[in-house]
Amino acid sequence: MRVITFTGKGGVGKTSISAATAARLSDMGLKTLIMSTDPAHSLSDSFEQKLNSEPSFIKQNLWAIEVNAYEDLKKNWHAVQGYYSRLLTVQGIPPIMADEMTVLPGMEELFSLMRVKRYKESGKYDALILDTAPTGETLRLLSLPEAMNWGVKLARTVEKFVLKPVARPLSRMSDKFAHVVPSEEVMQSIDTLFEELDGVKEILTDAQSASVRLVMNPEKMVIKETMRALTYLNLYGFKVDMVTVNKLLAEDEDSGYLEKWKKVQRRYLGEIEEAFTPLPIKKVKMYDDEVVGLKALERLAGDVYGDENPAAMMYDETPMQFVRHDDSCELLLKLPFANPDEIDSWVSGDELFIQIGNQRKIITLPVTLAGIEPDDAKFKGQWLSMHFSLQGTMARAV
Repeated sequence: MRVITFTGKGGVGKTSISAATAARLSDMGLKTLIMSTDPAHSLSDSFEQKLNSEPSFIKQNLWAIEVNAYEDLKKNWHAVQGYYSRLLTVQGIPPIMADEMTVLPGMEELFSLMRVKRYKESGKYDALILDTAPTGETLRLLSLPEAMNWGVKLARTVEKFVLKPVARPLSRMSDKFAHVVPSEEVMQSIDTLFEELDGVKEILTDAQSASVRLVMNPEKMVIKETMRALTYLNLYGFKVDMVTVNKLLAEDEDSGYLEKWKKVQRRYLGEIEEAFTPLPIKKVKMYDDEVVGLKALERLAGDVYGDENPAAMMYDETPMQFVRHDDSCELLLKLPFANPDEIDSWVSGDELFIQIGNQRKIITLPVTLAGIEPDDAKFKGQWLSMHFSLQGTMARAV
């Protein structure tokens, strides 16, 4: 199943580009599902059809869904939330407040994202289009499987080494400890969450079938945010294969009082091409009417893709690579626009932590590199190069 994620700053036309792509794929005969994970859904407006939390039929080979994050939260987290809520209530916290405190930040978005695995395994669709929230929320959303894996592993570790040998025997001896011990239903919910998370990241970072496409306008703040997005997406291992510059004033038409703005757009377009090349950059003009309804979306798809297949991988380069040398191993991360002064890194066990600004990436190292701090880190063009010395370690293939 081809998975394409669209992201961009709010108001750039991301939903329209996503819907147009889905419509074009369905016209090509691919069974296509487009899913909106943006809490402020506008996909219904694009298709001029009311959507809900289950796939709705739009036309032949095309279905659409606006995820209800709270329904997913209740379905997947109800048992665990109830357990923690009881623990807090026993400590004197009011029940309503306890319920709120047991919903971890990002949980709603996480369960929405877990649908990706479900739809892939169903075998019903050839393509899945993700229309996500504005850039900042999308980065948090895409990094959640990795971040939450840590928390789920911790919960399982506590259950294995604390609850089973200590708390469960005590609970059988005294009712005072009964509320401390989670039920099998609670632990099963955690196990299910872990299994779901374990597959989502692999699907979204599969270099053969998944990619992210950036949508932007030729405006200074939007360009800067898109540059940061590209850096962070590469940091997390997501392949970006296309950039779309939307809402451009037509060069062959008189734009009246907007002629001055047209000159500004030309300058920003030059900056965009210089910054994002060799990524394919698609340019779409501003229309004189709203892009709503299937006919308008088909017109937009034609302007974006022309005769190209939207399902094709528009650009193919892996943003993270391990390179083996005679006595060292080199980790290469493509981080365009990253500020070297904002980069920090450290190793804990077999995990390498890389921090850029407020974004953190955890990379599981090969066994050969476990516990080894990198000798140095420097930029080679747009690539961050980190060297790990293998001297004194067993020579194993990375």
